[in-house]
Amino acid sequence: MGLFLSRNLASHFLYPFLFSKKFPEDLFPKQLENMMCLVSSRTGRHLQRYDKGHRLVVGCIPYRYKSNGSQDKEIEVLVISAQKGQGMQFPKGGWESDESMEQAALRETVEEAGVVGKVESKLGKWFYKSKSQAIMHEGYMFPLLVKKQLDNWPEMNFRKRRWMTVPEAKEICPHTWMKEALDVLVSRQIQPQPKL
Repeated sequence: MGLFLSRNLASHFLYPFLFSKKFPEDLFPKQLENMMCLVSSRTGRHLQRYDKGHRLVVGCIPYRYKSNGSQDKEIEVLVISAQKGQGMQFPKGGWESDESMEQAALRETVEEAGVVGKVESKLGKWFYKSKSQAIMHEGYMFPLLVKKQLDNWPEMNFRKRRWMTVPEAKEICPHTWMKEALDVLVSRQIQPQPKL
C-alpha cells in the first residue's frame, strides 16, 4: 500500500509540478526536497512500453555550465553508478504508458540522480542489446540543464553521482550509445562566434 501511495503521489502531484510552465526560483523548498527520499522509484514492468518487441528506454544527460573565468562555457555532466555491476552511466529507465517521453526521462533522472531542470530537445534514438536478456532496447536520450541538485532523492542509498568533464564521462561510461548521445550534446554546445 505504501508503494502504491508513493507512486501515485509522485505520478499525480510531484512530477506534473516539475513540468509546469512556471518554474519558481526556489524549485524545491527544503520540506518538499526531504519528502523526495520517501517517494520510491517505480518498479516492475507492467506499465512498460514496447515497440516490435523492443523495450522503450528514456534517459537524460544532466549537464551544467562550468565557470572557468572566460567567455567560453565548458559543460560538466553528471554520471551515476550502475545499480547492478560496475561503471558509471547516465540516468535512464523504462518509458511507461502513463507518461510522455519527456516526463519519463525527467522521472528517471530525479529518481536515479537526484537532479531537476529543463528537459531539452531529444538527442536521438539508439538500439542496444539488453544485458540480461537476448532482446534489443530502443533508447532515447535528452539533455537536461540542471537547475537544482537535491540532497535527498529516491535512489540515494543505491547510487553514487559525480560531476565530470565530457572526456572523463566518455572514458568512464561503458555504453557506446550513451557516448554517442553525449557527442550530440557537445556538438549542440558548439556555436559559431558572432563576428565583431
